[in-house]
Amino acid sequence: MVRKIIHIDMDCFYAAIEVRDDPSLDGKPVGVGGSTGRGVLTTANYEARKFGCHSAMPVFMARQLCPEIILTPVRFDVYREESSKIRAIFGRYTDIIQPLSLDEAYLDVSHRAESGASLAKEIRCAIYLETGLTASAGIAPNKMIAKVASDWNKPDGQLEVTLEDVDGFMRGLRVAKLQGVGKKGQETLARLGVETCGDFQRFSKVEVAEKLGRWGLELYDRCRGRDDREVSVSRTRKSLSKERTFRENIDDVSWLMNVLRKLKSEVEEAVRRKSSQEIKSRVVKLKFEDFTQTTAEKAGRRMDESVYRELLSLAWSRGEGKSVRLLGVGVKFEEEEDQLDLL
Repeated sequence: MVRKIIHIDMDCFYAAIEVRDDPSLDGKPVGVGGSTGRGVLTTANYEARKFGCHSAMPVFMARQLCPEIILTPVRFDVYREESSKIRAIFGRYTDIIQPLSLDEAYLDVSHRAESGASLAKEIRCAIYLETGLTASAGIAPNKMIAKVASDWNKPDGQLEVTLEDVDGFMRGLRVAKLQGVGKKGQETLARLGVETCGDFQRFSKVEVAEKLGRWGLELYDRCRGRDDREVSVSRTRKSLSKERTFRENIDDVSWLMNVLRKLKSEVEEAVRRKSSQEIKSRVVKLKFEDFTQTTAEKAGRRMDESVYRELLSLAWSRGEGKSVRLLGVGVKFEEEEDQLDLL
C-alpha cells in the first residue's frame, strides 16, 4: 500500500489569529510579541514579511525595516485553544496524527479510500469554516516530501507529490529546501558544485561518505526522496531550555555564572516534570550586544554544573569582549532525527 502523508501548516498562525480577532489589522503589517524595545518578534504576517520582518527578529530591527508594523502581545492561551480545535478536525479523518507544534502536524491517511489531495483540501476547508484561518498542505508518500510540499503554494494552497512524481520532483529541488541543510551546509555543498538534489545524485555513496561522512549518507537518501519514518502518534520533545534576556547588557562572566546556576535548576525541574526522554546533550546559548549569537554544546546525560560552566566559558570566549543580552541554558533529547544538522 502506498502511504498517503499530509503535512498541514497553518499560515502565519499567531498573526492570523490576531488579525481575525481585530479586523482593523487586516491588510496591515503585524508582528506578534516584542512589546519592549529589547524584545523579539514571535512571528510576523505576510504583509510584514514583505519588508523582511520574521520570527526571532529584534523589535528595533523590525521597526527599521517596517516603521508601520503593528505589534500585538502574545496570547498563548488563545493560540492553544485554536490549535485544539484544529487538532479535533484532524481527528475526524485519522487517528494517526503527529503534532510538531501548535500550528503544524503530520497526518497519515493511508487507510482512507479518498485521494490525499482531496482529503487535504477538505481538511483545509473545514479549518477555514470553523476557525476563519487558512492552512497550507503537502501530500506525499513520506513525511519529508510532504513537509517540503506544504511550503510550495503558501499561503492557503497545497501541492501533491505522487509516488510517480518523486524522482522528477527531487531532481529539481534545491538542497536548501531540505530540512536541516542550513547556511553552512549549503556552503559546503556549493563547493562541491551542488545546488539541487539532482546535482547531489551524481555522487556515488562512496564519494559522499568520503566527502561528507555520515551526514552525507543521510543526505544521499533524502536527495532521492527516501524517508521511511512513520507518523508518530506520541509526540516527543527535541529540546527543553530556559532563557533570560537582560534589561542591560552584561559584561561580567561571573555574574552570568550565577544566572546560569538558576536557569540550570529551572531546566532540571522542567525535565523532571515534563519529560521521561534520555538527555543527549547539554547546551548553553549566548546572544551578544550586536545580536550575534553562539551555542556551545556537549554530549552527555548528566546535568553537571561543571559542564554548564565549561560551556558558558566557551561561549563567552567566542564573543571576543562583547557584552551579553541573553543567556540560555538547556538540554537536547535523544530523538528521531528530523534534521540532518549538516555542518
